[in-house]
Amino acid sequence: MAGVDLLFGPMLIGVVLNMMLYGAVVTQVVAYYQRYSNDSAWIRYFMLYLLLVQTANVFVEFGIIYQPLIIQFGAQAATALSPKLLPGDSVLISLVAAPIQMFTAWRISVITSSYILPGLIVLLSLCSFGFGMTVSTEVFLHPEFRNFDLFASEVIVWLVMSATCDLVIALGMSYSLYSRKTKSNVVVDNKINRIIKLTLETGSLTAVLALADVSLFLIFPGTSANFIVDFPLSAVYTCSILAMLNSREPRKPGDAEQGHTASEKLTQGQTTLKPPANFQTSKLDRDCTFHGSRMVREPTTSVINIHASALVTADTASDRTLTPHPDYRPFVPNHSHPRF
Repeated sequence: MAGVDLLFGPMLIGVVLNMMLYGAVVTQVVAYYQRYSNDSAWIRYFMLYLLLVQTANVFVEFGIIYQPLIIQFGAQAATALSPKLLPGDSVLISLVAAPIQMFTAWRISVITSSYILPGLIVLLSLCSFGFGMTVSTEVFLHPEFRNFDLFASEVIVWLVMSATCDLVIALGMSYSLYSRKTKSNVVVDNKINRIIKLTLETGSLTAVLALADVSLFLIFPGTSANFIVDFPLSAVYTCSILAMLNSREPRKPGDAEQGHTASEKLTQGQTTLKPPANFQTSKLDRDCTFHGSRMVREPTTSVINIHASALVTADTASDRTLTPHPDYRPFVPNHSHPRF
């Protein structure tokens, strides 16, 4: 059996990393709720669920390292028996990873209108979740550190299945988004490329960490080296899904990706000018029409009384108020020219 340094040192490092990532999780959750108030209620509650589970994970892992280093300091039992809260680690990781993987499967089904790839992702996620629960049970039934090799196969299957699921998600989501590229709208294609890059980065990161977890477990038996990446794993999953959601532009209700079936109505390059409620118009004003940047009216002897500062743009992306140029002067037309 390894000494105290190799037994609890990696655990302590993992706890510190997890707490650091917890700060990033809280920051991203706050940003999500501030920017995406139009998301479906169930998505917003799902983000709250992830925050609560991640909070519980921080307390559990703190208790895992607190017991041997503080409560059982110097006792022989500290190096013989695993901490009592250690079975909760795999439970909380599974309670975070599986729902996130299923949520991503739903997003892929919305994009592709197909259930083949999402079904495969759900199957891998359920298998990973089941083996995660099995590992937790085995740790509870065999708390001695020397008996951890008895359920090494369950640990391997759990983490390999999770890594495989993450890779399928990254590749599947990237292919689905790539197939939606218009090849005619540069702005839309650039946004899709950015989302694909983010998907590959986050999906690959969680998969690499899961494989690193199982590799350290096999390479350094009898130690807790794998907990360096195991403890912060759930926080990485949470950060990855929040990074994906926060990379979107805020949208209006009715978007399919927000849980609705209605298609989104996009208006590109169109700006509607409308006066405020208290804006008074004359007969001449009502005869004026706007054509791009020019205003055309019928010949008249009246003076146009339209002020640019009173016009408001109603745009689908944002609300902007047009302010007059500092050199702006009211325009009085020359009656000898009917068009201006």
